Amino acid sequence: MIALTAKTLYTPLERVDNPLLLLDGQHIADVTSQAARAVPAGTRVVDFGDAVLAPGFLDIHIHGGAGRDVMEGNPASLSAVERLIAKHGVTGYLPTTVTAPVDQILSALERLARAIEDGEKQNSGPGGARATPLGIHLEGPFMSHARSGVHPPGDLLLPTLPMFERFWQAARGHIRMITMAPELDGAAEVIAAASKRGVCVSLGHSDADLETTRAGIAAGARHATHVFNAMRPLGHRDPGIIGEVLTNPRLTVDLIADGIHLDPSIVQLVLAAKGKENSVLITDAISATGMPDGLYPLGSLEVEVKDGKALYNGHLAGSTLTLDAAVRNVMGFAHWDLQAALRTATLNPARVAGLANSGRLQAGASADIVILSQCGEVKNTIIRGHVN
Repeated sequence: MIALTAKTLYTPLERVDNPLLLLDGQHIADVTSQAARAVPAGTRVVDFGDAVLAPGFLDIHIHGGAGRDVMEGNPASLSAVERLIAKHGVTGYLPTTVTAPVDQILSALERLARAIEDGEKQNSGPGGARATPLGIHLEGPFMSHARSGVHPPGDLLLPTLPMFERFWQAARGHIRMITMAPELDGAAEVIAAASKRGVCVSLGHSDADLETTRAGIAAGARHATHVFNAMRPLGHRDPGIIGEVLTNPRLTVDLIADGIHLDPSIVQLVLAAKGKENSVLITDAISATGMPDGLYPLGSLEVEVKDGKALYNGHLAGSTLTLDAAVRNVMGFAHWDLQAALRTATLNPARVAGLANSGRLQAGASADIVILSQCGEVKNTIIRGHVN
């Protein structure tokens, strides 16, 4: 057994001062305070001084990093991404596909499913912590031509049950999220079918009006992908998808808080509208994350990165954001304290993606922990109880 001590712990719903966090193998055995319980005899104690203990971050929308794209799907590519994001506090993630020819998507899903099934073997050897793939986010090809962003328009498809079934079988049931435009013919039927299998259907890359958005929610959609980006603009007489997303308390939303995809004032607006309970931070990070400016892959595209901004033919093409930076940006943009900001990168994405053992420090949960400074800088990352 290992005992972790520090100045503060956020579960994140509760704050514990002078905490005692007991790890038993890959799981948390107890979350308490040093005043309430003595360290069990024979326990290894690791003291992090004046740091903060928090649940490991979860990135439910990420395309790559460290020069590699997750659709490559090979162990070396995923390992490079996983080591990079672990340094930024991410302990679990959903590798996210992009629109491509169907055969390429199917091949990527098969490789990613294998990586997820092999994930139990991670973090047991040398080389540092690696974030764990916990499921797949299928972004595209069921998106609007009008709001496809940089996704190749020639590879977009209308949603059908047979096509969804092909993706589901290739992924061996590991699809946890799917982004879809609700206005497409066949969308309601596929939304309902995916929702029945426990998939979080997220509205995005959409030009839907208010009525059609509500129909998608009635069919089972419960989340929205990178709100404002690749969406019909908000109008005061034609509120469209954004009007519904911001005002419907049944919907959670994710946002890219890099100051590029959204002005800081809009980040503040979204967080004020959705609150601490319904806001989720994502990175939408591409292979260029953690790398110098240059040309990098995003699926089959070659994206140019300059001054940290990723562009394809003049359009934003993902980001180079890291999740710890997004947490700190929320603190700065919206004036939230660290505890509130942490919820958007831990408990909330866990609930959205159905990750029952992640996102919260409590007995029985996976021992995935990030150690932070009081201002949110990552000091260390512990994944499945492996303390470096």
